[in-house]
Formats: sequence, structure tokens, C-alpha cells
Amino acid sequence: MKRGYLQWLGIVLGGMLALYLVVRGVVELFTIDYSKPSSYQQDWGGPHLAGVLAVHCGPAALVVAGLAYLLHRRKRQSAKDE
Repeated sequence: MKRGYLQWLGIVLGGMLALYLVVRGVVELFTIDYSKPSSYQQDWGGPHLAGVLAVHCGPAALVVAGLAYLLHRRKRQSAKDE
């Protein structure tokens, strides 16, 4: 199956966005000072820790879950073809 240039561009840009979201989510987990609410109070989703983690780590969790689903579906399809 031949893909067009726009499909490849979409795949590359989507992959870059997914990578950005995952890296941002992981970095946020390690840069927050959990014992000091003032360190994350002004972040997106603040002033509560749950909101900050939902905004920064939620998209990363969705990307990882979507990737796991796609890989599982591909594995199941290849086993079905054999």
C-alpha cells in the first residue's frame, strides 16, 4: 500500500506531537515538588496537584494507551493472518 506525501507528513507530525506529550508528562512527574504546593500552584490545572497532573500527564497517558492498543491490534491481526 503506497502512502502519499501528506499521509507521511501527518504521521511524522503526529509522532512528534505524541513524543512531546509523553516527554512533557514524564518531566512534569520529576520536576514537581510534591511537598510544596507553591511549586505547582500556578501551573496549568493548578492550584491542586490532581489538576496539574491531569493536564500534564493525562495526554501522555492517552498517547501510551493508544499506542498499546495499536500494537495489540497489529499483533492480533498478524497472528490472524498466519
